[in-house]
Amino acid sequence: MITQKFLDELSFNVIGACIEVHRTIGRGLLENVYHECLKEELTYRKINFLTEMNVPLIYRNKELNTNLKCDLFVENCLVVELKATSELNPIYEAQLMTYMKLLKAPKGILINFNCFNIFKEGQKTFVNEYFKLLPKF
Repeated sequence: MITQKFLDELSFNVIGACIEVHRTIGRGLLENVYHECLKEELTYRKINFLTEMNVPLIYRNKELNTNLKCDLFVENCLVVELKATSELNPIYEAQLMTYMKLLKAPKGILINFNCFNIFKEGQKTFVNEYFKLLPKF
């Protein structure tokens, strides 16, 4: 059963994996390099995920072919979007929140590997109405 506590612990572990990738290879590389390294780190930590998963878009009761893809969908409840950019643009937050809504995911993390410190400046965590409905423990 997914709880707020489970999601908080999962988020902590995923951010820890991102910190390890960043510590190991540093900043200044392309997003796809971090994506590949993070997939390896999550596998090493035995954290289940789907990568480049199609995000379904239902409009007027019809699923449309939009080719939306989230970077990582972790444990079927946490959306992780990766960036390697000079600054986090609000459109990235909007994208993450939309993916969370479409996937009915209660939590999402936006990671920017182009920073000095992932924990302090390279990550933002978001919750939505699904998170608030989950039991705390």
